[in-house]
Amino acid sequence: MPTATLGTSDPAPELVRELGLTDATMIVMGSMIGSGIFITSAESARLIGSPGWLLVAWLLAGLMTITGCLCCGELAAMMPKAGGQYVFLREAYGPSFGFLFGWATFLVVQTGTIAAVAVAFAKFLGVLAPVVASDNYLISPHSWGNYAISLSTQQLVAIALIIALTATNTRGLNAGKLIQNTFTFTKTAALLGLIVIGLTIGLNPKAAVWTASWWHPAQNGWDPAKAQPGFRATGGIALAMLLGRAMIGPLFSQSAWNNVTFTGGEVRNPGRNLPRALIIGCGTVVLLYLLANVAYLATLPLDQIQRAPQDRVGTAVMHAVFGRAGTIAMAVAILISTFGCVNGLILAGARVYYAMARDGLFFDRIGTTNRHHVPAVALVAQCIWACLLALPVTVTMNHATNTRTYGNLYSQLLEYLIAVDLIFYALMVGAVIALRRRIPEAERPYRTFGYPLPALIYIGLAVLIVLDLIVLAPETSGIGALIVLAGIPVYFVWSRTGGSSPAI
Repeated sequence: MPTATLGTSDPAPELVRELGLTDATMIVMGSMIGSGIFITSAESARLIGSPGWLLVAWLLAGLMTITGCLCCGELAAMMPKAGGQYVFLREAYGPSFGFLFGWATFLVVQTGTIAAVAVAFAKFLGVLAPVVASDNYLISPHSWGNYAISLSTQQLVAIALIIALTATNTRGLNAGKLIQNTFTFTKTAALLGLIVIGLTIGLNPKAAVWTASWWHPAQNGWDPAKAQPGFRATGGIALAMLLGRAMIGPLFSQSAWNNVTFTGGEVRNPGRNLPRALIIGCGTVVLLYLLANVAYLATLPLDQIQRAPQDRVGTAVMHAVFGRAGTIAMAVAILISTFGCVNGLILAGARVYYAMARDGLFFDRIGTTNRHHVPAVALVAQCIWACLLALPVTVTMNHATNTRTYGNLYSQLLEYLIAVDLIFYALMVGAVIALRRRIPEAERPYRTFGYPLPALIYIGLAVLIVLDLIVLAPETSGIGALIVLAGIPVYFVWSRTGGSSPAI
């Protein structure tokens, strides 16, 4: 195979291959398991209105995760380079697509997720230390229109966590992977413990699994117009459309499995280890998530899942079994989970910007490594932007009471990019088909099992969900598209002034 077909330059000559199969698998699982599994089922249950369809939402999201990782494994083994998905999109569709992915990743997707999970860590720390609270301000909100800047003790803890983990990861890959492995093993055990408790001593004869109508949401008081304000569809059409929206929480609870590909230049024997890490990691998490939802349904009535305080379904399960002690135990488990998740996101994300810089599409210094053979400047840049995303808040005015309610800006930005993120995943899956046709002679240490069926399943479901979101949430989907499209002029500036892109 001519070397020009997959780029003319080595994107990561200074990185060291120090990650084995276990390390790579822990990055997959650790980046996936955050706070979402303990929270998002509440919103999905409200949208879909029955235990059976709640599990279907998680099952379909799991199907997308598995089919996506099967396809991604082929690309990762074929192109084990720093940047992962950025490189796949660049080689399949051209440098502009790779840049737009990196643009969205830096601007919101990766950094926004880091900020969001770090604040989730601080929120649950507040259960143990009430001084850490969203309304305990060190700097009171300064508003302009629908937005404000503030610094609460909760935001301060989140920022401190991001800085501390970034500093640790600049000390070398071994430091980052030690934290990742330790916390991923621990939080996986904690999630498994929640499942066992819910399915044994937590079994409740009044729980949703026994008493609620499994397949007829209307019998549980479900109304499409209430689940989706302003929604006019009824019957099967309403159910199908709201099932698509109910999958959003499960999908993003299972997202970030692609992060291990960002570290492709640092994985030993990548042709073997990257596909195995993706399949083992994603398969394990999907199974645990399905079992966790069965545990929720076996412990709590459906309405208690739908109305869990602050959507903390996992906490509601533990409280139902152990009272206040269960609430504290769940807070500790989520602290462990979010801590490890933030570390994994920080470790992997910087490799995307590093790869972009080496292609002349980001600041030159971002494409360098320090004496510990890690992209320290990229890590610091990511840290600064993630910390800044933790500071702005949204402002909602209640004119009846003349009071303001503050929310997190990054959560809003992530909602804007839901459809766009799915499109980037679908493009990555489609890259398997595109590259098989364009360079069939390329060496592929692993080939997608069942090809092309997994690719067709993933792309088909992703297209349906994106179309569903365009109908149900046109404003947020449209703003997400605008955020990504704003990267087009930036790409042309970088491509003309920052250096030449690799040959395609």
